This record gives sequence, structure tokens and C-alpha cells, in this order.
Amino acid sequence: MFNKFISRRRAQGQHDDQTTRIPIRLNVLLVITFILLAALAAQMAYLQIKNGATFKAEVNRTDNTIETNNVQRGMIYDASGKVLVGNESHQAISYTKGINVTSASMFKVANKLSQYLTVPTDALTDRQTAIYYLANEKHAAVITAKIPKAQALSATALQDATQDYVVKHMPSLTDQEKQAAAIFTKMNGAYALSTTYIKERDVTPTEVSEIGEHMADMPGVKTATSWSRSYPTGNSVKSFVGTVTSEKQGLPADEVNSLLSQGYSRNDSVGSSYIEKAYEPILRGTKSRTSVEVSSGNKITKQVEEYAGKKGSNLVLTVNSKFQDAVQEVIDKQLPGGTCQGAYAVVMNPSTGAVLALAGDSRNPNSGKVTTDALGAINQPIVMGSVVKPAMLTGGFQSGKLTPDNNTLVDQPIVLTGTSKITTDWNQNSAIPMNAAMALETSSNSYAVQVALKMADFKYSPGASINGLPDNMFQMLRNNFSQYGLGVKTGIDLPGESAGLKGLSSRAHIGSALPEAFGNYDAYTTLQLGQYVSTLANGGYRMKPYLVQQVRGTGKNGGLGAVEYQATPQALNYVDASPEAKAIVKQGMWQVVNGSSAHRTGADVLQKLKPGIVAKTGTAETFVNGQQTVTSSIISYAPSDHPQIAVAVAVPGLPQTDASYLVNQTIASEIYKLYWKDIADSDGIK
Repeated sequence: MFNKFISRRRAQGQHDDQTTRIPIRLNVLLVITFILLAALAAQMAYLQIKNGATFKAEVNRTDNTIETNNVQRGMIYDASGKVLVGNESHQAISYTKGINVTSASMFKVANKLSQYLTVPTDALTDRQTAIYYLANEKHAAVITAKIPKAQALSATALQDATQDYVVKHMPSLTDQEKQAAAIFTKMNGAYALSTTYIKERDVTPTEVSEIGEHMADMPGVKTATSWSRSYPTGNSVKSFVGTVTSEKQGLPADEVNSLLSQGYSRNDSVGSSYIEKAYEPILRGTKSRTSVEVSSGNKITKQVEEYAGKKGSNLVLTVNSKFQDAVQEVIDKQLPGGTCQGAYAVVMNPSTGAVLALAGDSRNPNSGKVTTDALGAINQPIVMGSVVKPAMLTGGFQSGKLTPDNNTLVDQPIVLTGTSKITTDWNQNSAIPMNAAMALETSSNSYAVQVALKMADFKYSPGASINGLPDNMFQMLRNNFSQYGLGVKTGIDLPGESAGLKGLSSRAHIGSALPEAFGNYDAYTTLQLGQYVSTLANGGYRMKPYLVQQVRGTGKNGGLGAVEYQATPQALNYVDASPEAKAIVKQGMWQVVNGSSAHRTGADVLQKLKPGIVAKTGTAETFVNGQQTVTSSIISYAPSDHPQIAVAVAVPGLPQTDASYLVNQTIASEIYKLYWKDIADSDGIK
């Protein structure tokens, strides 16, 4: 009995202990809860009392952001004030993307807009279609569920996976959905607060009306005006004026970072070539600026125009469009066939460097296809031939190896061991004394080579070795020619100018320095010939060629406004030869056209011109498709005193026929007739 009693007491004791411990645990929990609540209350009080104003301000916060819009591009005029490149306005539909606009909201706007607007869909890609399709949140959820281990993928990887799935299992879209997809693609490509065109042209009055009625339901959509380049005088001016990119093309890929840093948007139109590119900062204008107030909920609450923008400034060129077109027409009509590779002409004011005309055709000798290529005159190097001889002889006078009183040499075959015999075309074996003026009149190769040898201090004797020629022979000749701009860039205000092509000039090629002396080795551009003959014409100043003579604002009537910039003639260097030496060279070039020698190279078409011209013709031996051909060239100016016009022509790849030796002079002759007819009055000028 006693043992049972003891057992019951122990059991009762254990039960009492457990009963006692339960309230203790509960009390601990209550204490912890009280402490947490007290801490929460203290934190709430801290936030409310200490930082309440700050958080209230955050709720009511607004940010100011700048929205920019493009302005009309500056126009380009010819020297007479005629519009060469203008702007054609178009009714357009634009979209300005808001702050943090979601794909889902753009999806809704695109679908709404597609009910009233028709846009091209032929350029819509499968990837763009997939992005549009997934902008629908329901579609995105369904496709995401079909991606294996979607939740384990990063956001970018999941995006790629869902797009790939849609592209692979492309859904069938209705015509209106395709329209919406094309519209969405335009919207999706815009930056926050940037404006893009949904449709730039061919917007119908019905589209404008219906969109205007429902614009409140389509945030960011507006009716607007777009501009495209127009060419009132024809598209031929594009060959030197250049072009601009379309909004679809956007910024050139190789310049995108640089242009973005200058404030451009990726879809902005920008000058892509020639004058449009060279003068882009002037033509582009200044974008309008609108201050946009955005609430903390990313809603636009206020818009204030800070600056209405400024249309781009206008360019006035040195080129007269009527004369330019006429010169191009001469090139077109006189262009030979067969192996001919094209024809190029440059007309300049020799006193200022102003380019009066720049024309050319490129011709494929295999297919016969001809392409207008005015810029070939600045970027197509051609081996020009004997037109370099006035520069070669002037170099002889500058070096002292020729003097005004002592410049007679014997035209004879030049025979040096290690290179081919060199002769003048009309004298293969005889020894004929001649002075510098006669050497130019009859285009003596022998005379030019002997001058080069004298400048190199090489004592010529028949059969001597070319190993005696100095290592600096090429450099000496090229330095001489570069005084006139031959073999160096002219500095014209256009991108893409070629400096010409230099032939190999190592010691192993030293023999080629001899034909270099009469223009049968290095290649030059027709513009370089124009600068060169202008230097001869004006007494020795190498003038920088230019095409833009003025930058002008826009007047109240939309025409040309105030002059903002006026080009001034710029001399790059001076050819320092004596007046007597220059007079001899000029006399020789006059005799090319007007001389009495049976071997003068100027044809009757030049001699008949009034006023008379000063000229030097050139012929270079070349090859086209394995056939021996010639380049026919000419440099010239008129009148002989106080020249007003300098003309350079080059026609490469001609077959070796008598007609080929006249095409250069025929083209030049026609250009002079046009100049005195359309640009200047020749009355009283001799």
C-alpha cells in the first residue's frame, strides 16, 4: 500500500510541474510580442514624426525631363539662288514614348491605332512579330508555361527562349494584327520621351481625322509633319550634293556612337555623303526642347515648350545649276564606247578656287553601262600623261638647271641601261634642238626627262646605267609636282577625296622615275588637275577648291536670309619661280593651241575658241582588260590675261585611235562655249 501511495504522489508532482511550465512559456511569448509591437510602434512614430514630410514629398514628387523633336533641314541653293535641294513636307503620324511605358500598354495602343492607320508590313520580321505577340500578357503567360524550367532562367534568357518559341511556332496573324505588329515595332524602338514617326508620308485625310478623334485613347500618338529631301532641278545633283539617311536607315553604323553623343537619336536622318555629310552640323538645325513634368507615378503632368527649335541653315554653292547640267550633258554626249572607262571634267575660278562645275560619267567597259559620277572627279586617280610637263619644266627653272636665258636642250632618244628607251612620239631617232616653250608646244618626252635628270645631277650619256640615279629621285619629282596639288589632297570641302596613287618607288623601280617626269607613272584626280592649272593661271598660288560659298539663314518668307558665313579664297602655298620662267611656261602652253609647229598638240577645235585659251594636252599609255589603251587629258584656262575660268578634263581607257586623241579637246571646247554663253560675257575679251 505504501508503495502505491508513493507512486501516486510522484505522478501528481510531475503533473503539477507541467501545469506550472505552460503559463511560463505563454508569458514569455506575450513579453516577446509586446516588445515587437512596441518596436513597431516606435518605428512608425519615427517615420511619421521624423520623416513624414519627406515621404509625403516623395509621393508628390515630380521630375522634369527634356523632350526633343527634329526640325526642318537646311536647304541647298546654287550660285544663282535656285533651289537644288529642298524639303517636301508630309502629313505624318508620330509617337512620343512616355516614361517607363510597358510593352503591354504599347500593345494596346498599337492595336487601337491599327484600326485607323494603314502601314507597310512587308519589312516586318518574324522576331518583331514574336516581340509584338508576347507583349500581350496572356500570350506571354501561355508561352512561358511551355518553356522547360522557365523559373530557373534569368529574365534575359527567358525573353530569348519565349521569342524563339514563338518564331518556331509562328502564330497566324490577321491583316490588322500585322498592321498592329508593324506599329508596335516602331513604338518599341523609341526611347523614353523621344519621338518617332509611325507613318512618315502618304497619310490620308481619313486617317488624320479618325486618329484625331480617338487620340485621347492612344497616349503618345500625335498628328505631325515630316520632311523629306526634294530635288527641283533633278536628281543629278545628288552625285556631288549627296544624300541623307531615312528614318528607317537611321544613323550610320560606323558613326552611331559619335552622333549619339552629339544629341542625335538612333532613327534621326543625317547626311550620309558629300556636301550633306560635310555640312551636317550646319544643315541639321537645332531641335525643339520641351520641358516635361513627370509625376512619381510616371505620368506626364505638364509640358512647357522651352525652345521652338531652329531650322537648319542654308548653303549657297559656287555651282550654277544650268551650267553644271550643261557640262554634265557634254560629258554624256561625248563619252566614247569600247574600252573607255569614263570621262570627268572640273571647272574652277582660278583666282578664288571656287568650283564652277564638277561632272563625270563612269563606264563599265565590259557591260557598257554608264553611271553619272561627278564625284569620280575627286576620287578616281588616273594616269594623266603629258599635262604634268608645265610643272616639270617649272621645277627645272626653280632648281636653276634651266634659266630664262639658257633652256635649249636636244630632243633625242633617251637610252639608259636597265630601262626602256624613251622618245618623243613624233621623233624616234633625230636630234632636234628646242627651247622650253617649244618643248611644251610639241610635248617633248625627251626634254622633260632630261630636265628631271639635270635636277637629279645625273649627267646623261647614251647607254649610261640607271644605277647612277639617286635614291631620292622619286621624292624629288613628287615634291615638285605637289607644289601644284598633284599627288596630294586639294582640301576641297567634301569628304572622300583621293590623294591619287603613287607607283612603287623602291630602288628596284628607279627606272620608272623617267616616265614619272612626263606623267606616265603616278595617278592623279581630275580635281587635282583643276587645282594645278589654276595655279598656273593665277601666277603660282595653289588655291583651296570649295563648293560652298555662303551659309545663310532663312528669311521671313522662307527664302534665303542673312549671310552667316562667306567663303574667302585660301592659298595653300605659292610656287616660287621667277616671273620670267613662268612667262616661258605660259608661252609654251599658248603655243600648244596657237603655235606654228606641225607637231603642236592643240587641235583646231581649241584654236577657234574666242577668247583664246592657254592649254596643255596629255596622253598616257594604259591597259584595260589586257588591251593597250590611252588616257586623253587636258588642262587649260582663259583668257590668257586675267583668267576667269580653268578647265581640266580626263578620259581614261580609250582605244588607240585618232579620235581618242581629240575627245579631251572636244569636251573642253564645248565647256568653254557654255561658260561664255551662260556664265560670263566674252565681249571685248581677247
